[in-house]
Amino acid sequence: MMALMAREENRATTSTRIRTPEAPTPVKPAPRAWTTRLLIAGIVLTALNLRPAITSLGALLEEVRDALGMSGSVAGLLTSVPPLCFAVFGVTAPRLARRFGPAAVVCAGMVAIAAGLLIRPYTGGTAGFLAASALTLMGIAVSNVLMPVIVKRWFPDRVGSMTGLYSMALALGTASAAAVTVPMTEALGGSWQTGLAVWGGLGAAAILPWVPFVRDRGAASAQDAHARVDDRGATPTRDTHARVDDRGAAPARDAHARVDAPRLRVTRSRTAWALAVYFGLQATGAYITMGWMAQIFRDSGVHAGTAGLLLAVTMVMGVPLAFVIPRLATRLPHQGPIVLALGVCGLAGYAGLYLAPAGGSWLWALLLGISNCSFPLALTMVGMRARSSAGVAQLSGFAQSTGYLISIPGPLLVGVLYQHSGGWGLPIALMAGLMIPQMAVGVLAGRDRTVEDEATR
Repeated sequence: MMALMAREENRATTSTRIRTPEAPTPVKPAPRAWTTRLLIAGIVLTALNLRPAITSLGALLEEVRDALGMSGSVAGLLTSVPPLCFAVFGVTAPRLARRFGPAAVVCAGMVAIAAGLLIRPYTGGTAGFLAASALTLMGIAVSNVLMPVIVKRWFPDRVGSMTGLYSMALALGTASAAAVTVPMTEALGGSWQTGLAVWGGLGAAAILPWVPFVRDRGAASAQDAHARVDDRGATPTRDTHARVDDRGAAPARDAHARVDAPRLRVTRSRTAWALAVYFGLQATGAYITMGWMAQIFRDSGVHAGTAGLLLAVTMVMGVPLAFVIPRLATRLPHQGPIVLALGVCGLAGYAGLYLAPAGGSWLWALLLGISNCSFPLALTMVGMRARSSAGVAQLSGFAQSTGYLISIPGPLLVGVLYQHSGGWGLPIALMAGLMIPQMAVGVLAGRDRTVEDEATR
């Protein structure tokens, strides 16, 4: 797949050079193909690291609670830490990217993930465990926000396919951590510390592909140049010229355009708010699922290893669907039908989890896995609801940070309801109830419009 994308990149840039003879001497094809493959490897490895810190903990949550003396409410707080960190640190990602470059920030994020995962199990107490988790989640937060920006910048004509590849790798990492953490812990001697720390190696591997791009601080893509040129009434040929330069050396004209480009007032856009709320509600369901679903199955009598596999089934559904859904979404003028289909699957899964959690466990895991594919759909809509990578950066930072703020109370409330009601009836009813507003705002976010137009009006 990476070789095919590299060949497509070479053909695209070759045709661009033919159309624009005034462009400066481009980079040689061989390095460009190598660079494209390295970028794709970096995107895939980064995506693989964005959820194992959460789902590996979910699989061993009972062992961690017993070892650290956590109550149900404290465990609920622990499952609320990911969206809290994503909201707090994610909002800084666009500013950091403008100063240091998106690749450098993602590289630093991978360092934080690896360090936090290696330190977390050996802190010796709840406070240290939470602090090390926050370090890991800080790296995940900035990478979450900047992945759509990187896709929009380096692959402006393949947003759907590259978002699908990234989402598929994210789902694969999520499912793998859920499926293998328990058996891997048993194989490594039964220590939950080792079972959690081993995922730090995957984070360390993700650092390497980004190192060659750390010095690349440019933030403009071909699509940015096109948007800025059109705003100034110039001819589209300069857009093509900028496209060549963006993949070679950034010209002074492009740097000047970046300085002059005005910041959008994203908060004036109804679509941005709808997308932020949709992102927040789907994140609420996702983190409740990752943090608590294995425990729901274990409390219904399912073996711990099987419960981990059921969580893995839920996560692994995102592997094929996360590649299909973004490509389908980019071909539709309105993404509302996809939003509704995913929501119906979620409602059916929660109903089954309430009525017969053990009896139909594999079916409920499958349905909830389909519903959780609202995450790649939300990422795709972020890329579609803005015309430029600068707009995508602002929209992604706003939608994800606001969305994760919205999602913070959900996992904590589930822990409190579980502890005080003594069962899973009320928590599951809460999860199902949140699906209704998620479907409503998703339909609004899926309308064919851009935040630039709404912010201008």
